[in-house]
Amino acid sequence: MAYTVLLLETIAEEAMQLLEDAKDISVRTGYDEQTLQSQLNAHEIDAIITRGKGQVRSSLMAKIPYLKVISRCGVGLDNIDVTEASQRGIKVVNAPNSNANTIAEHTISLLLLLQRNLYNAITMVKEGRWQERGTYVGDEVHGKTLGILGLGNIGKKVAKIADALGMNVIYWSAQKENVPYPFESLDTVLRTSDCISLHLPLTPETENLINTEALAKMKSTALLINTARGKIIDQKALNDALSNKKLGGFAADVLATEPPEENESLIKHPSTYITAHVGSLTATTYTQMCVMTVENTLNILRGEQPNGNCIFNRDQLTQNY
Repeated sequence: MAYTVLLLETIAEEAMQLLEDAKDISVRTGYDEQTLQSQLNAHEIDAIITRGKGQVRSSLMAKIPYLKVISRCGVGLDNIDVTEASQRGIKVVNAPNSNANTIAEHTISLLLLLQRNLYNAITMVKEGRWQERGTYVGDEVHGKTLGILGLGNIGKKVAKIADALGMNVIYWSAQKENVPYPFESLDTVLRTSDCISLHLPLTPETENLINTEALAKMKSTALLINTARGKIIDQKALNDALSNKKLGGFAADVLATEPPEENESLIKHPSTYITAHVGSLTATTYTQMCVMTVENTLNILRGEQPNGNCIFNRDQLTQNY
């Protein structure tokens, strides 16, 4: 039996080769709206593969009556309407755990950058201001309490690294995990942590979880790290907390709006370090995510068992993050 797979975005070369080598697969691309529409008019699509930008909403699903699989080369599923897909009997595939190592490393890098004030220290030297070293202000993470919100695949790896650095790790998550770290209430984590790192999926329950009320509970010296999803934080409330010195610093790889507005004050604030959603864009992780997703897409189309843990419906979203 032959299947048609539609790509909404480019994927890693190795993953593309898997599709092209498959004798039962016809590959189509719809990288822009006009091309996408022409592909829908000309072909019966069995599977869609996207990354982070291609949107798969109910309006698109309604145009593809024979759609069997929607796949995202990544972990988060913000750009896919999982609930609608579940109702239509369409399987949703992602690449759980494929980016856990690199996101955990990125998280700890941002944490150290903030805690040790490294960006300013490096800039000082690059600008020839070595003599100003006496003004350096930084601190070690050893002995500090790291509160992790969401102890899934990524959160567990962050906890392990932080533990090795001598940090006291506590966490709040959807469920208690079999780990050597104390499970605490959200309120306790917010109030007692010196650093807080977010590792939650974006759901109606987690959107704006870190709001004015939550920020008010945190220590005024606390550091906040977000490498999960930008909309978990109320960005206006965060801006206010930083401007009023109610928060020690903020570092992130994600924002509520990407790319941000040109005049986004959060980016220019002296107590923030923000990267352009590059946490997963290492060569190893990018290839791994794409290959895993393509392999599982092919397996499902062929009625075979997928490799590893895939998300098939809305109920599995949180537990697989």
